[in-house]
Amino acid sequence: MEKLKKRWGINSNFQIVVIFIVFAITGSTAVKIAAPLIEFLGLHRDTTNPWIYWIIRILIIFPTYQVLLIAFGWLFGQFKFFWNMEKKMLRRLGLGFLLDN
Repeated sequence: MEKLKKRWGINSNFQIVVIFIVFAITGSTAVKIAAPLIEFLGLHRDTTNPWIYWIIRILIIFPTYQVLLIAFGWLFGQFKFFWNMEKKMLRRLGLGFLLDN
């Protein structure tokens, strides 16, 4: 835990527990939200080509997860941590231009 706290720049075990909770809630919520969006698009698991279905599902889950991560991070008082993580991830994906004003 100490390595993780040092790497993430956090101080307390409580903060790391809150961060793990935010990750868990965000992942579960993003997957739940993706299901009705997939149906809205008219894609059904048993009638759509599995490759197309899963690629589109992942493409829906990924941005949903990113937005929810910031929202749940804010709700749990960890906005700064998750916003910094989000900025780093966007830069690594080559989308850092989205952050420029």
